[in-house]
Amino acid sequence: VNKEGSGDMYNKGGNMLHTIRQIVDNDQKFRNILRGLNKTFYHKTVTTAEIENYMSKAAGKNFSKIFDQYLRTVNIPLLETVREGKYIRYRWSNTVAGFAMPVKILMSTDGKKTKWISPTTDWKKIKWNANVPFKAERNFYIEQR
Repeated sequence: VNKEGSGDMYNKGGNMLHTIRQIVDNDQKFRNILRGLNKTFYHKTVTTAEIENYMSKAAGKNFSKIFDQYLRTVNIPLLETVREGKYIRYRWSNTVAGFAMPVKILMSTDGKKTKWISPTTDWKKIKWNANVPFKAERNFYIEQR
């Protein structure tokens, strides 16, 4: 009671869940995860770790670093990009150690064509059409520069 957090606790949780929904990339599966949480933990007092473990197991993906990033820091992940001729270099910064969240990028100016990339905190590069801006889909709670 009366303990104030960083001020981001009200919108960050919903944004984190929406980001996880994007990573699951299957609305029926994500809905089943949410329903499974209700069924499994009905009328129980649970820990954060129990919820995190349940969601990771049910999705078949390790979300531990995503939970660390969004629940235990105030930092929003930054997708850094650098254009080098026909290539774009990219990486995550402003993150916890070991952060490696996949993100969907737009492959066309109309946003209809997308591609998943798997940035880490180390630089990676991808061949890129100079006529198309390198931009993450807006459904991810990240910053980009």
